[in-house]
Amino acid sequence: MEKNLILLRGLPGSGKSTTAKTFGLPTFEADDFFYEDGKYKFDHSKIRDAHKSCQDRVKFAMENGINKLIVSNTFTEEWEMEYYFNLANELNYRVISLIVENRHGSKSVHDVPQESINRMNNRFDIKL
Repeated sequence: MEKNLILLRGLPGSGKSTTAKTFGLPTFEADDFFYEDGKYKFDHSKIRDAHKSCQDRVKFAMENGINKLIVSNTFTEEWEMEYYFNLANELNYRVISLIVENRHGSKSVHDVPQESINRMNNRFDIKL
């Protein structure tokens, strides 16, 4: 069976989570770490823990037979995807990287300040 890891990239509010749901595949996001009793409680001091948790959950899923899955994070810079590319290579997954653009004028569901979104946009790295 073909094994695919889809990486969805985009700025907050671009529709990454909504797009991921349309695939009907298991989806992993660093933001999952910040949900407590169904409420989103972001804590910037725990961002590394959030990404480590996402990586660990993806690795567990891949090692346990999930052949098609999605990681939906901002991935504004290439190095942020490196762990997933290495893991996919190790476990024989094909990586598909998709950029989700906010062409619909949506706002971040996590209330990310526009100033932060602008900084992310300025460093958004695309390698062709």
